[in-house]
Amino acid sequence: MTSSPSAKSFMKFGITSVRPSILALAIALSSSFQGAAAQEESDSTVVYPASYFDQYTPVSANDMVTRIPGVNVRGNSGGGRGLGSGGDLLIDGKRLAGKDNSATSQLSRIAADQVERIELIRGSSSELDVRGASQVVNVVLKEANRRSSISAEVDLEAHEDGTIDEGGSFSYGGQTGDLNYLFNLEAEPQYNHPARLEYSYAPDLSLNEYYTEEMIRPKTKYSTSMNLGYDMERDRFQFNALMSEEGHPAELNRNFFSPGNPIAYRGEYEDREYDRSNWEIGGNYEHSFDNNSRFQFLFVSNEEIRDSLNERFDISGGVSSQNLYLESNSRTRERIAQTNYNWRLSDTQDMRVGLERAQTILDTELFIGSPSSETGDIVIKATNPGSTVEEMRYEGFAVHNWTLNDRMSLESTLLYEVSTIEQSGTANQSRDFDFIRPKLDYRFDINSSLQLRATIERVVSQLSFSSFTASTNGSDNDKDTEAGNPDLSQELENRYEMTLEYRLPNDGGVLSARAFYRDIDNVIDKINVSDDPLKPESTTGNLGNGRRYGLYLDASTRLGFLGLPDAVLTSSLNVFDSYVYDPILGQDRRFNGRGYATIDFRHDITSMGLSYGFDMRQNFSGGNKSVDVNTLSTDDDGLWMKAFVSKVAFNNTTLRLQVDNVLGVENCRERMRFDGLVALGNINEIEDSCFDGGGRKLKLKLKTTF
Repeated sequence: MTSSPSAKSFMKFGITSVRPSILALAIALSSSFQGAAAQEESDSTVVYPASYFDQYTPVSANDMVTRIPGVNVRGNSGGGRGLGSGGDLLIDGKRLAGKDNSATSQLSRIAADQVERIELIRGSSSELDVRGASQVVNVVLKEANRRSSISAEVDLEAHEDGTIDEGGSFSYGGQTGDLNYLFNLEAEPQYNHPARLEYSYAPDLSLNEYYTEEMIRPKTKYSTSMNLGYDMERDRFQFNALMSEEGHPAELNRNFFSPGNPIAYRGEYEDREYDRSNWEIGGNYEHSFDNNSRFQFLFVSNEEIRDSLNERFDISGGVSSQNLYLESNSRTRERIAQTNYNWRLSDTQDMRVGLERAQTILDTELFIGSPSSETGDIVIKATNPGSTVEEMRYEGFAVHNWTLNDRMSLESTLLYEVSTIEQSGTANQSRDFDFIRPKLDYRFDINSSLQLRATIERVVSQLSFSSFTASTNGSDNDKDTEAGNPDLSQELENRYEMTLEYRLPNDGGVLSARAFYRDIDNVIDKINVSDDPLKPESTTGNLGNGRRYGLYLDASTRLGFLGLPDAVLTSSLNVFDSYVYDPILGQDRRFNGRGYATIDFRHDITSMGLSYGFDMRQNFSGGNKSVDVNTLSTDDDGLWMKAFVSKVAFNNTTLRLQVDNVLGVENCRERMRFDGLVALGNINEIEDSCFDGGGRKLKLKLKTTF
């Protein structure tokens, strides 16, 4: 059987990843740092003026944010339905009413010379348009009667197969009087040429066969977006729009070999067509009253189309014959509106109340064809000729912020959600849900550097509508489709978290430790719906009650003690465990991995305008076993590494060279297939495969502003 290098690399990497965390802690307790620039601190907010970043010659706002130790912006959309209020990024103190068109994507489009300062907000307040994150990044832009800038980027990617893929982006932004604007055009190269080698073994570990697989995907994502804002004395208007298209073909080839025979005895190829497109519009209106209270109205409307066609052909003896036709079509629409009102109750307390209405509609079709036993021609049948799933959800919320004293604050949230999910087509039914979701967020500034945060929260997951109806399966060549489950229910979680964060003196870095425990009802995974044990069938369903717990340790430190104040080493060691009773196995099992470790390094040589660094990540092996009704799969990921070097070629122009998957590692998987149900224990086949994900990739980026 083939083996992955990840076992040894994990042991080596796990040890080395712990050392920086221990070293950073020792430094924090025994020495001081020389930061790159002075910072202003007030309450729980750290301010980085634009002058702080001048030595790095940044081109975009993203170049500035990435220079702040301990900051990792995730954005505000979260990928769920609705807008909610979660997130960790603001621009000019405001959130962006968008999902795909998010504030995070704007960071690389905003020119650095338009930024006044960047605020790192560690406290909680109803004045924040986003909440729930341990820290919020607020990018404050310069106020001017007239300003404008153009940002441009050219991308070239070189792949191991010799293909050169190109792309780029163009942004124009600025301010004229009370109007601010940002327009963007982008072509993102996404070509890929992955390969797989898989061995098939009998239960006695004798080799049955092996095959090679290659896929060529010539893909480029095209998008355009617009963000407009208009500020008056007490009113603010914002409008956002986005369109994108990433349709592409793909060609896949497999060659099957007998043991000891280097000549393929059979082949397969697949012609695939994908159509991906979406559009989104969103807006935000805000009015401030004389008593400093605020009213907001936000809306988002979007549509996404995902269509695919896969035709598979068998090649044997020089003769080609079609053995599969698989067509899947889906259309998702969202219409979201939220209104909220914020006011101050006293000098130490304020309140926010709001209501959100969200409508989500999914239309799907699935057609599958196989050769007729009589004629051999492909016969197409509608496994899902047309299904519609629609959710109408209303969410009322109230958020109370209480500054207990100069060092303590308590944020209390009470959210009530009611929804109706209707399904028509392959199943016809309607279900009503209602949930109460409370949350308490306590923060204690032990001193100006050390903060304790404790959170208790009730969380309700949002269901994936694709699990309600029959859909394609892209992870198992022997299973083309997945059955739907119209009775799927939400996961219900009680979350308990405690975080201790320490900011090192003189902008030396950040150390943090976060422990969590989650009690989860209705864990979602595969369930057995077989009528005949010899003909296994599964679908996505609810297992029952589960537990998840763990510890996140993060350290981001400047290497001033080595004479490198502009070098930052960031490391993390995240370990967790979980268990849930699985009726397929008849026993408890882990359902959410074991954790991972990372090391990120960046060194800015400001006198030369040069930067270089690397990122490394290792998932812990044996973390998560994928259980299906007749298969067991275990993934073993290799040590992933990215390295880069960046040079300011001349004023406001940066040249960056980056290599992805420096070590050329593969991700491997072992899958056991059973005759009948897994619980019967009759192993039929063992598959051992490794996937290179496209191999190494060389990226060259040229960014400039003018």
